[in-house]
Amino acid sequence: MELTLWMQWYQSILEDFDFKRKDDELSAEILNNIIDDIGALTPQDIKIKEKVIVFGAGPSLKPNLADLKKVDLDEFTLIAADGATTALLEESIIPDIIVTDLDGRMDDIMGANQNGSLLVVHAHGNNLEQIEKYTPQLVNVLGTTQSEPLASVHNFGGFTDGDRCVFLAMALGARVIILSGMDFGKTVTHYSRPDQEDGPADTIKEKKLKWAKKLVKWAASNSDIQFFNISTGEKVKGVEDVDPEYLQEIQI
Repeated sequence: MELTLWMQWYQSILEDFDFKRKDDELSAEILNNIIDDIGALTPQDIKIKEKVIVFGAGPSLKPNLADLKKVDLDEFTLIAADGATTALLEESIIPDIIVTDLDGRMDDIMGANQNGSLLVVHAHGNNLEQIEKYTPQLVNVLGTTQSEPLASVHNFGGFTDGDRCVFLAMALGARVIILSGMDFGKTVTHYSRPDQEDGPADTIKEKKLKWAKKLVKWAASNSDIQFFNISTGEKVKGVEDVDPEYLQEIQI
């Protein structure tokens, strides 16, 4: 998504949630300084395959992972949204990339990072403390923001970890994007909020998921990328629902 267009989405999100842009910008500045010190990745450093699977932390995730055991995942770049990392590790799958605002199970995210996962760390107004605590301990980090980009902090578009995975894949050149565990519904798993059991989304989470769905719909409707969904949650216009077994048959 072009930055000028994203900024229109961003302004609407700020107004809807009563977020303060200056808080996002401060967090981005701190992240920029930290990853400059540890050695920031650039988008050009990250090479992906033409087919990408994006893993969200929705209720479909674990059933999807069971079905994907029949699929040769080496054909795909695997991008996990934050807490979805834990579910992948439970199945002995290390994601290639983790998109995170550092509120998932950090032991798992940091462990995956040490075992080769690239981290796309996102700065926003509510995670400054986590950025300062965890980012200096990480390696192979690309920074992102939802406000103005900085030297080492980029803006590809996107609001939640899940839809940011999609926009990252688009920016890096994916030609096929498969959604897994991206339910966009009213049930939140313990992978999404590791300090709680599975249960209904609160008002804020539900609103965030609605924005995520809108953004994925926009992405699917405004690009030449093929979008498929193996999740069993809400339907997304422009995204074709398929069985996991079909993934081996996708032609580019």
